[in-house]
Formats: sequence, C-alpha cells, structure tokens
Amino acid sequence: MKTRGDIEKVIKEVEDYIIKEDYKGYDPFDALNSPLFRLPILSTNKTIRFFAQQIFRRLPINFRPQLGIKKEVNPVTLGFCIQAYTYLSQIYFEKREYYLNEINKLLEKLINLRSEGYSGYCWGYNFDWEARYAKIPKFTPTVVATGIITNCIYEFYKIYKDKKAEELLISSANFILSDLNRSYEGDTFCFSYSPNDYQKVFNATMKAARLLAQVYSITGNLELVSEAENTIRFVSNNQNSDGSWYYSKGDARSWIDNFHTAYVLDSLKSFIELTGKEKYKSVLEKGFNYYLNNLFTSEGLPKYYSKSFYPIDSTEFAQVLITLLEFGELDKANKVLQFILDKFYSGFGFFYYQLNGIPIKIGYMRWSTAYLFLAITKYYSRGKIT
Repeated sequence: MKTRGDIEKVIKEVEDYIIKEDYKGYDPFDALNSPLFRLPILSTNKTIRFFAQQIFRRLPINFRPQLGIKKEVNPVTLGFCIQAYTYLSQIYFEKREYYLNEINKLLEKLINLRSEGYSGYCWGYNFDWEARYAKIPKFTPTVVATGIITNCIYEFYKIYKDKKAEELLISSANFILSDLNRSYEGDTFCFSYSPNDYQKVFNATMKAARLLAQVYSITGNLELVSEAENTIRFVSNNQNSDGSWYYSKGDARSWIDNFHTAYVLDSLKSFIELTGKEKYKSVLEKGFNYYLNNLFTSEGLPKYYSKSFYPIDSTEFAQVLITLLEFGELDKANKVLQFILDKFYSGFGFFYYQLNGIPIKIGYMRWSTAYLFLAITKYYSRGKIT
C-alpha cells in the first residue's frame, strides 16, 4: 500500500511537471492540429479526418513531433489545475498565497482562451474535432468543456468567494441559457453539445444543469433552477429501468460507460444539494446503485463499459476516483488510488494514457496528467475540505 508520503511525493512531482511544461501538452484527439490536415481534401473530408483522429489516438508511439503537432494549452487543463490548487491551498497553509496567485494567473489565461462571440464565457478544445454527429472546429465552445471548467472554478469559489470566479460563473450561465440549442420532449428538454448541433447527450446537458444550479447558489435567481430542472427531468425520464443511461439519445451511441455515467451522477447530486430538490434522490440512488453494481469488477476496479473492462483508461480512473469520493465510497476509492499510483504513474511527473494489451504510455496533459493530478489531490484533501 502507498503511504501518505508516497502520495505527497507524486503530487509534488506532477505539480512540478505541469508547471515546467507551462500547462501545455499533447491530447489524444489533437491529430488534426497537424499542418497535413490543412491541405486540400485532408482539410475537408470528414471520413478521412474522423478515422485519422481515431487511429492516431490508439497509436502506442507518439508521432506528433514528426507531424508538426505542437504542445498547446487546453482550457480544461487549466480548470483541473485551479481545482487541484484549491485543495492544495487548504492542505499546505504556508503555500496558500502561492497557490492563490497561481489560480489567479490561470483564471486570466481562461479569460484569454474563451471562445469569442457568445453570450457569456465559454470554452472549447484547442483542436478541430470530427465527432460522429458533429464537426466542432478548434475552440468552438461546448457544454462539456465549459461545464468541466466552471465546476472547477466553482470549487475554488466555494472556499474563497473570489469575485473574478463569481463573474466567470455568472457569465457562463448566460452562455448555457442563450447559445445552446434545445431538443424538447413535452416541457422537458436537452441542451445541445455545442451551439452548432442538436445532439442529445445526457452527461453534457447535466453539466449545464449543474452550472445553472451553482450560479443559483450564488445569485438566488430562481429562473436558473427552473431551467436546470427542465433538463434534469429530461434525463430522469430517459433513465433506463435498471438505473443506467445510454451515452446519448436519437443516434447509435447506445453504450453505457463508466465516466460518462459518473458525470451524470455527480451533476445530479450537485443539483439536488444546491437546490433542495430532493424528489430526484430516487433517480440518483437508482443510478448510483447501477453504477456500483455494473461498472466495477468483483475486485473493485472500474469497467470502462458495462460489458467490458477495457480500455483501461486514465480519464476513466480519474473520474471514478472523484465520484467515489463524492459519494463517500472510501474503501473503493482506496483501491482505485492504489491502482493509479502503481500502474498509471510514470515516475517522471506524468500519467500514462491507457494500459491495454499494448499500453499507450504517452502522458497527455488534459486527458491523463492534469485530470489524475486533480483526482489525487482531491483524495489527499478529503477530511480537510468539505
């Protein structure tokens, strides 16, 4: 078993690595940042671009330097680090001013990296993304990126009541309400993934609901609760009889996986706690029971899909650790943490991407290193931050 000192050492090494890299890194999905994909045909052919992206993220060797892909800052990385530094500022009191200063710098970076031309602060990824059912150009805002970042900022706001953080959160709620499309079922609706599509993705719309509830907790604006509850009801109505949710509705993405289920559960839990809408507790309990009973092995390790342990993925393990801590499942969290430190940690300040038959030991900044940095600092801080 890893000791307290072992965990502290890893946290320090990863923090030093992230700072040394200036928050920049590669991403599993950044293949289209190669200059090759600005050439004729390659710049427009969806099939080529989609499969190039999917193949590239599965390669165990990092060919990005040879293809002209540069390390860049992904806004989500900055969000993860803001939340991690918030925890560390509460653990290491002698370094509090340092962490608060670093958080302030990252908030300014996020302001500079925001997507322009929308009704409020919002963020997208630093690469073109050829999704199955949408084309999302570089830095096009999505509710997923925005929802993850604002949740990290909210964790900082809860502790320090920072005015800049408050401004960002309130502004981002305007993006949710004004710029996302809505797909209606009766008087319920699903927020779109981005302003450019009508995808009905359950974890995405739940992140929107969580943000609206968080801003309600700051402003007391009941309209935010009403809008959030309408999409909460959409997701509740589409819960499967066994308590699960498919990834999306209205297309072929009918799988059930671990970390997207965890996003739904975390967001619903936050909504209930922030709004007092306890009538949704039965939905939460049913979903969490499914999660524990169907998305973990008998040894207590997370399964990626409901029917498969593989791939063994860093983002999956990061979110699993966060969700188990949120729901007070400390024994299970201990097992997951031990696996992370034993198998995912490189020993050089970064975490590996995936541990499959042929492991992909590339340290992606957003997907693996920053996310697991956040998860481990959250674990380490439990009992010190409410």
